[in-house]
Amino acid sequence: KFLGPTFTESYCWPPVARGCDVVAISYQGNDPFLYIAPVLTFLQLGSCYKSLPNRSGPLALILCPGWKKAQLVFELLKTYERCSRQLHPMLIILGQNKEEARSVKIRGCEVIVTTPYSLLRLFEHHSLLFCRLCHLVLDEIEVLFSDATEQVFTVLDCYKKAIVTEEWVYSPHQIIAVGTRWNKHIAHLIKEFMNNPYIVITAMEEAAICGNVQQVVRSCMNNERTAVLLRILDFNHSNLQKVLIFTNSVNEAEMVHKALKSNSIFSLKIHKESEFNFKYILEQWTKKYSSGTRVVLVLTDDCMQSLGITDATCVIHFSFPSPRVFGQRLHSMSDNFCKVIKDSSVDQECTKAMSVILITENSACHALWILRYLQYAEAEIPPELHDFTAKMVEAEEDKKFSRPLCTCLKMFGICKNRTMCPDRHQINLQIDVPQNIPDKIIQAPGCVTILPLHIVNATNYFGRIVDKQKDQYTVLAEDINEYFKKPSNKISVKSVEKLAFYGLCEKTFYHRVQVVEISPKEEDNVFFNVKIKYIDEGRTSQVQSYQLLQLPAKFQCLPPQAVEFIVCRVKPIDNEIEWNPKVTHYINHKIKGKPHEAKIVHTLGNTAWVDPVVGIELLSDLKMSVNEYNIRSEILSMGLGTDNPEHIMQLQKL
Repeated sequence: KFLGPTFTESYCWPPVARGCDVVAISYQGNDPFLYIAPVLTFLQLGSCYKSLPNRSGPLALILCPGWKKAQLVFELLKTYERCSRQLHPMLIILGQNKEEARSVKIRGCEVIVTTPYSLLRLFEHHSLLFCRLCHLVLDEIEVLFSDATEQVFTVLDCYKKAIVTEEWVYSPHQIIAVGTRWNKHIAHLIKEFMNNPYIVITAMEEAAICGNVQQVVRSCMNNERTAVLLRILDFNHSNLQKVLIFTNSVNEAEMVHKALKSNSIFSLKIHKESEFNFKYILEQWTKKYSSGTRVVLVLTDDCMQSLGITDATCVIHFSFPSPRVFGQRLHSMSDNFCKVIKDSSVDQECTKAMSVILITENSACHALWILRYLQYAEAEIPPELHDFTAKMVEAEEDKKFSRPLCTCLKMFGICKNRTMCPDRHQINLQIDVPQNIPDKIIQAPGCVTILPLHIVNATNYFGRIVDKQKDQYTVLAEDINEYFKKPSNKISVKSVEKLAFYGLCEKTFYHRVQVVEISPKEEDNVFFNVKIKYIDEGRTSQVQSYQLLQLPAKFQCLPPQAVEFIVCRVKPIDNEIEWNPKVTHYINHKIKGKPHEAKIVHTLGNTAWVDPVVGIELLSDLKMSVNEYNIRSEILSMGLGTDNPEHIMQLQKL
């Protein structure tokens, strides 16, 4: 079903398949297909590897930024390996338990997919891991360098040392780095570890960072832009020889051109309504002028493609650019982007091109994006822009005020990507007032008995708080099941309403459920799917409408019993933001449906933070219970979790 390579793949595949070093930065840079097909193709050439030492060890190593991406890459390898010789790929994700790393067997495996942290744990016990390694792939290079810089360079050093021996002269050695953004460490990667690499960048704003384009920001009021522009052009700078001034309308272009003319600055102008054609403008632009003569062209964005200019030395964004237009404007200077050259310290310092951005009070819609870009490009940012964007961030957060509280914030105390996260990161007293948690527990939080029934991940569960004296839900559940034993009481619902409560039989047990979603396309059908929530357990499911039963009002009086529980002070290792399924599966098997003693240390909305949570075993003969395990300790002992001492403190700050 493959239709053919994408634009970026068309540039990447040939050099990768020839065994060359490649760096690829594109908007699709997180797609493993940028390298999987050509790497598998190269691995078919068995004769290339004949001079390698006859030991066990992989030919290819794919480093991913986390277990989830590694799993995706591994699945793709398994799929496309069917078309090639047997490579016996392995997915290796290791915790901090040394015994686990020691027991890994890699004999016969030719491709390993892993993370930097897991690889170094493996290397401690498998010192010959790099002895046959020919292809090193760095997937999502910008994430690897931001989250695991030291570990990635350690891996690169090990690889570099392994291939300097004589036996490697006739063997391939290749490094492939793919990602969505340029990173300052990539230049070091190219100069120290790569050999004459192909650098493919299809995202122009990233190419500008790689090309060391100087980004200058000028903040002013909207009505002061012309005066600021004239001051910029008055400055005699070598980068101001061939200047493009971008505007977003014909009127603006005319106004700027008139202002330049009245200040004795020679300039050309082009827009869809101007009298000059593109040929004339290009003739003037490319004409040989005497040294020191400046060429200024005022234009609208819709003329860029027709002109095809790539040799400008300066771009002035008179009108604030959108992210899409910004890269296209910078491309007008691509001939003057500095090249990343091996063993050259001169090129890194050169700045042959300059981009000047005018920020005004009307730049709000894209100010956040441009600030992130400028920070990434390590540009000098005026304090006014920081203040402006801080207000913007605040305004964006206010828009999320009715959204649920961010899951990462709840589970770990921080959210790594607040600007992109769709959920709330501040307290809303109306939403966050405690729900489904008995008043006596809120007033005097302490030890309670909890029953985890739906396990979301290793530290996040839904379940019930069980009253030790007389549990109201236990009584209600018995009454509901007794009621529905009579066939005459099992009345199917004719008209399903959103948010209404119904009964539902699952195997032999009857639950209270609430309809949370009805598909609009299916409302006219006799039977249709509805999304329901088990209000006393917290899980959701899709069921057929005919399965819902009328629930008498007397069974709806007791409020929903499901509470969200979060185990405190523990988080995944290796800067991961999601729990490894291995630890989630283990905890699910250990705790689901079993009573636990827990101390509630914090409550917000329908969420209770618990620390500690202890599994208890009831000894009926002795009429007593014993503590069997501590959930946090169990996670830590697996080597897949680490201490998170500031968890509750971060929540209390909010």
